[in-house]
Parts: sequence; C-alpha cells; structure tokens
Amino acid sequence: MPKLPGVNHLDAIRAFEKVRFRVMRQGKHTILSDGARILTIPHHNPINAITMGNIVRDAGLTNDEFRKLL
Repeated sequence: MPKLPGVNHLDAIRAFEKVRFRVMRQGKHTILSDGARILTIPHHNPINAITMGNIVRDAGLTNDEFRKLL
C-alpha cells in the first residue's frame, strides 16, 4: 500500500467531506461521520503517513481514491 505523506489536516477534512462525511465536532481532533463510520482527524501538519493511511482505510477508501479527492 503506497503511503500518503504530507497531507494537511484541513485538506484531509475537505476530501472526506466530498464523500459525504460531515464534521461532528472539533477540538484537538476533528471527528467526522457519514452515519455508519466515525473518523478522527488529528490537527497535525502534516499528518503522519501511517496515520493517514489508517484513516483512509477506516473510511472505506483506497489511497488512490483518496488522492483523487485531494
């Protein structure tokens, strides 16, 4: 699985919003949900590649699908 280095947390949130995830709450992390899944996005710039890969997998996307959303 190719890594996703250098993804800004705001770019990641915008990408997930394109696939119907909505912001539930914000603090040190942003919590998004699509009704069935819940994602937690840390406010790091950039988000660690391994962490971002796990978040993308939890969202039910592949890395290539996520890259197209960015």
